[in-house]
Amino acid sequence: MKENNKFDIELQTFDIKEYFFKIISYWKLFLIVIVFALIIAKIVNTTSKRIFNLKSVITVSDEQNPLFSSSTNIAFNWGGPSDKVETIITILKSRSHNEKVVKRLNYNIDYLIDGRFRKENVYGKVPFIIVLDSLKYHLKGNDIKLEFLNNDEVRISVEFDDEENRLINYYTNDSKSFMPNDLIFSQVFVVESTIETPFFSFKILNQSPLFDLADKTYFIRFNGFDSTVKKYQKIEVATTKKGTSIIELSINGTNKKRIVDFINTTVEVLDEDQRRQKIKYALKTQKYIDTLFDVEANSLKNIESDLGDFKQRNNIYDLSAEGSSLLNEVTLLDGEAQSFQNRISYLINLENYLLNNNTLKSDYIQAPAIVNIEDPNIITSVNNIIVLSKTREGLEKRVNPSYPPLIRINDEIKLERQILLEQIGSLKSILKNNLNSVHTRLTKINSKLNRLSPKEQKLLNFQRKYNITEANYNYLKQKSYEAGTAIAANVSDIKILDIAKDVGQMPISPKQPFNYLIALMLGTILPMLYVLTKETLNNKIQTVEEIEKSYKIPVLGVIGKNRHDKDRLVVHRKPNSTIAESFRALRSNIQFLFNNKSASKTIVITSSVSGEGKTLCAENMATVFALSGKKTVLVGLDLRKPKMHADFEADNTIGVVNYLIGEKSLEEVTTFSGIDNLDIITSGPVPPNPSELLISDYANELFEKLKGKYEYIIVDTPPVGLVADALELFIYSDAIIYMIRQNYTQRGMPKMIDVKYENNEVKNISYVLNDFEVKNKYGAGYGYGYGYGYGYGKYGNGYHQDEKISLMQRILKRF
Repeated sequence: MKENNKFDIELQTFDIKEYFFKIISYWKLFLIVIVFALIIAKIVNTTSKRIFNLKSVITVSDEQNPLFSSSTNIAFNWGGPSDKVETIITILKSRSHNEKVVKRLNYNIDYLIDGRFRKENVYGKVPFIIVLDSLKYHLKGNDIKLEFLNNDEVRISVEFDDEENRLINYYTNDSKSFMPNDLIFSQVFVVESTIETPFFSFKILNQSPLFDLADKTYFIRFNGFDSTVKKYQKIEVATTKKGTSIIELSINGTNKKRIVDFINTTVEVLDEDQRRQKIKYALKTQKYIDTLFDVEANSLKNIESDLGDFKQRNNIYDLSAEGSSLLNEVTLLDGEAQSFQNRISYLINLENYLLNNNTLKSDYIQAPAIVNIEDPNIITSVNNIIVLSKTREGLEKRVNPSYPPLIRINDEIKLERQILLEQIGSLKSILKNNLNSVHTRLTKINSKLNRLSPKEQKLLNFQRKYNITEANYNYLKQKSYEAGTAIAANVSDIKILDIAKDVGQMPISPKQPFNYLIALMLGTILPMLYVLTKETLNNKIQTVEEIEKSYKIPVLGVIGKNRHDKDRLVVHRKPNSTIAESFRALRSNIQFLFNNKSASKTIVITSSVSGEGKTLCAENMATVFALSGKKTVLVGLDLRKPKMHADFEADNTIGVVNYLIGEKSLEEVTTFSGIDNLDIITSGPVPPNPSELLISDYANELFEKLKGKYEYIIVDTPPVGLVADALELFIYSDAIIYMIRQNYTQRGMPKMIDVKYENNEVKNISYVLNDFEVKNKYGAGYGYGYGYGYGYGKYGNGYHQDEKISLMQRILKRF
């Protein structure tokens, strides 16, 4: 139960309003930190690199030429893989693709000028370009200074590193170390001519003849090719929405023109590569068809020549009606037999390729439509294998074998291969049966040919060979035309929806408003944390409210901060000061503590520890009573650490100690203070047994005599928190003042006397808050000034002496 009460008391002592006013009292700290934070934010915003982000949007789809027939698309234009979007994203971030882009744009060369805080990249803003001799070695990483003397001459300067310099060959992409003879190189060269040195070789080509280069200074830097490519591999590529074929490309950089050119060129290179890859199959097919076409063309030419010679030698030019009829029948059957044989041969070759090659290559698989295989299952399976193989070939260049999509594609190819082999076996059996049937019919027709004359039979055989060769020739000619059309009319799968363009985009970094907001927040939060931490860790008593909430003993009054450190008798010497008025208020308030009606009143003044102002209070309380016409005596009973005599400039060789040990009389130890109605009794020499002296009969006799002689007896005692001397003197008191000093007395120190008060061991006691200073314009409250006797705040002007001190005095005082 006691613990709960203690918790309730502690909870009650936490005053949000009080903490708010404490925070407000540090407004100068808040102002300084906020201004400092805003200045830092301004510096960051001004000096940081401006980073821009530009974007482009493309779409990926399997585009086919609308003029193609279905057979043409199947034979020469296989379209793209089902996961083409994922493949395109992988390509755009791949090293090989970005190498092509960097090489095309020469992004391994930086064009720079001196900026305000650093060298600025001015790509796209210089009137010239650098053309490197890629076979030569070039200085890597150092800034090469170009000072144009005029439009025809340039001074080239280089400052080499002390330790090691590197040269790079962009053709072989290797580098080597280089140590120059001198650390500084400077030489004048002619613009547009080859600039040849041991550490670079290039030409400066003026792209803007009307631009005056005279007195202009630029810098160029040759960077590592691989490091440049790696930098641009950080391009962000992603679909705008999951499952869509719309891809957004974006990249950050300090030069918007450089970003625009890179994004647009990377799309351009991608489009070219995709077109080339798309017709790669058609090119190989066309080459194969053209080879067969040449063979058939030669065969047709030879047969045609032999047929003409035969007709002329034998004087026979036309077949009989019966021969023509038989020729038509046998030509038709020969065509069917050739068609079946071509299909069977295709299936046998395809079967052997599937069985003998674990890694299938799309380029080595011929389209079924070339030999008029129209079985939809085989066409679909071959198409699937080619598409999957092309996808695998693309992935194998960019990913590890353990890449999950690549493993999945290999599994799909194995499954599709097994299905296709089963379909080939089934179709091959059917085609052989059909071929045997045709051969049977040809045998019957061949028997009829024996009825013709020998010359007509030979003519029919020549014509028969000619018809078969001509049919093959025309068929291959048609397929060659289709392949050429597929190549010439290639349709791109990449469409640009939104090109990268500089439309005045603001930098994404530094985020100036955000930085100012962060500065404002930190400028507010950090001082607040400091104040809250300081106040939380501060275990010193600060206010009257804190005393009233924590302790049972009432507060008698408040004494302001003494700004006259060298003059402690402020009531006497600064009677119109605010602190003097505080003691007058205490004189009035203490009357309510006196219960007896005796003519003499004894006031004991003590504290927890030394330094809390009990002697100051005793001296000025005695003074304020004396100045009001009351016969008063100030007794210094702090026998262990006396200092009252110094304030009155009195002799301390003889004092109350001499009386307590019986050496001197009361009159001999009593001294006039120099203030009307006020006598003082100093403590005298420090005794070895102060506690015993204070409980002796002489002490009791002392107070009896003083009561008969003075109206007010003010007793300065030692701190009760250190020694028990003061507690022995409480029996003589009519009122006890317990001093608490602001920002000095620790919160737990008055607890001992407060417990004694609760147990009725001490009566007529009150706290006085000493050295009080209003630290904010809201914290003092009305009660401090009026109820506890601490002035009237700003309304006291004209009633008290001006106690303001200069800033320099405050600084000196602080130190």
